Amino acid sequence: MRRGAVRDGGRDAAGDHGGLRRTLGFRDLVVYGLLFIAPMAPVGVFGTLDAKSDGAVALVYVVATVAMAFTASSYAQMVRVAPQAGSVFTYARKGLGEAPGFVAGWMAMLDYLLIPAVAYLFSGIAMEALVPEVDRWVWTAVAVVVTTLLNLWGVRAAARVGFAVLAMEIAVLLVFVVSAVVVLARDGAERDWLSPLTGDAGFSMAAVFSAVSIAVLSYLGFDAIASFAEEVTGGSRKVARAVLFCLALAGTLFVAQTYLVALLSPVSSAELAADPAAQGSAFYDAVDASVGTWLHDLVAVSKAIGAAFAALAGQAAAGRLLFAMARDRRLPRLLARTDSGVPRLALLVAAAVTMVAAVWAAQRDDGLDHLVSVVDIGALTAFVLLHASVVGWFVVRRMDGPPDWVRHLVVPVLGTAVLVAVIAEAARSAQVVGVIWFGVGLVVLSVQWGRTRTDAPGGEKGKG
Repeated sequence: MRRGAVRDGGRDAAGDHGGLRRTLGFRDLVVYGLLFIAPMAPVGVFGTLDAKSDGAVALVYVVATVAMAFTASSYAQMVRVAPQAGSVFTYARKGLGEAPGFVAGWMAMLDYLLIPAVAYLFSGIAMEALVPEVDRWVWTAVAVVVTTLLNLWGVRAAARVGFAVLAMEIAVLLVFVVSAVVVLARDGAERDWLSPLTGDAGFSMAAVFSAVSIAVLSYLGFDAIASFAEEVTGGSRKVARAVLFCLALAGTLFVAQTYLVALLSPVSSAELAADPAAQGSAFYDAVDASVGTWLHDLVAVSKAIGAAFAALAGQAAAGRLLFAMARDRRLPRLLARTDSGVPRLALLVAAAVTMVAAVWAAQRDDGLDHLVSVVDIGALTAFVLLHASVVGWFVVRRMDGPPDWVRHLVVPVLGTAVLVAVIAEAARSAQVVGVIWFGVGLVVLSVQWGRTRTDAPGGEKGKG
């Protein structure tokens, strides 16, 4: 049955609407995943995490990496079951059924369409700081246009350019690491050497877990790798390895940079907690005070370029999600068309939605807060359905024989518990938007069901 399901998906992909081309290798998958995550993602949230965790910010990322490993494991299980575009939409359909599959795809759509808008806005803000004569919304729009053109060029071409950008980001990160080590060896640390793991004013596990609920959001994007399952040479096992490798590498980079910057920080976690306005620039302030303004500017330029290409990876994943849902008649069928192996119409629709959201937010002082407050709920809800899909496929339906109780039950249950805790800690506005989006999805699903019954033999149209 499993083999038949995969064949059906392959036949759909190669049907009247064309299919996606297999041109990506393992390195390309890792590039897309790391671009979406961004190697220096902790830069913007370091101060907040440091304050909330009582200084144990590196430990926060250790725990967050372990927590997200549960989700990565479930992705690795399901990508072997359904090596198709659509990611969690496809997996939930296999493991839970059509309706939960649609809900998973619908909730993931909220994340995939708006996370690139956040990244584009980050790029616009950084460029405005460097060239204040040009409004941020202009820079934001330019970033959308440039990366959309790259995506329309093709997934392989975008991966090549993305690799160069990722190499630049990692080079800047290495410059920071080397500079920080030199300063620490020469001048010593501002805090105790173990404080990034134990706290700088006593240890509190409750404080660490409170910060983990924010830190896990730094990892959103590694799951986009699964969206390219139909464009990979070498099979689904390569996708599974790339998901796990990308998460492990990102976690290592996050722990290393937060450990070092915590040691360099001239202010304590308590001082940051008492001054929320200083939390956003805490990473840059520590670099300024210890290394120099030149590294501050280098990191800012890297963040500006890196954010735009994080959006490129997100936009590409969003296009594949729209393509897969359209191919399965859950969205307008036109979105399932491909041109030379590229789902260009789906990409253009994703780009249009992202452009509107990003430019709107760039013209408002509170635009970034509005976007960030809603993007995460969609991804986290979809992840919960992913874990349920693993249990449904392997444990309840036993489609692959006797289940592995650790990988197919314990890991998904633990992963779900972590995600539910994070959702509970989310901002109330984000929870409200998530509920509204979920409700709209149920309405769309009920309309589709009504049309299916009407069009079916024996339905109203059939009788007419």
